[in-house]
Amino acid sequence: MRHIHLIRQVLKKVPKKKQTEVVERLKEVLIDHQKQYDLVLELDSMGCKNAVNTLESFQYDIMNYMQFPENHWEKIRTINIMEKTNKELKTRSKMLRAFPNQESILRLVVSILIDIKEDWIIGNKDLIVMEQ
Repeated sequence: MRHIHLIRQVLKKVPKKKQTEVVERLKEVLIDHQKQYDLVLELDSMGCKNAVNTLESFQYDIMNYMQFPENHWEKIRTINIMEKTNKELKTRSKMLRAFPNQESILRLVVSILIDIKEDWIIGNKDLIVMEQ
């Protein structure tokens, strides 16, 4: 689960009139994990126990990107790189239509991954960070 998915899941369990406030608080929590306890107390006082459960259930999954160097966080905190890889595979494989053997498919996949790695290294944000 990624940030946007967590926000959507929590908001499903919060009254409409409180959603704007909760979204802002969730964004703060996603930047500063120390604020999560305050948000949990606030949601609990609003009677949103299901929202609290969702937030607590996914707290470690959401923050796992922080185990990597900080300069990678923006690129890996979303699933955009996986989506981009899948999109590239689909686009390029449609052009070829048929593959003579498994090795040809593997060469295509490896070439796409090499392109993405090079863009990662040089910092091409257009390829790596797509709209959420």
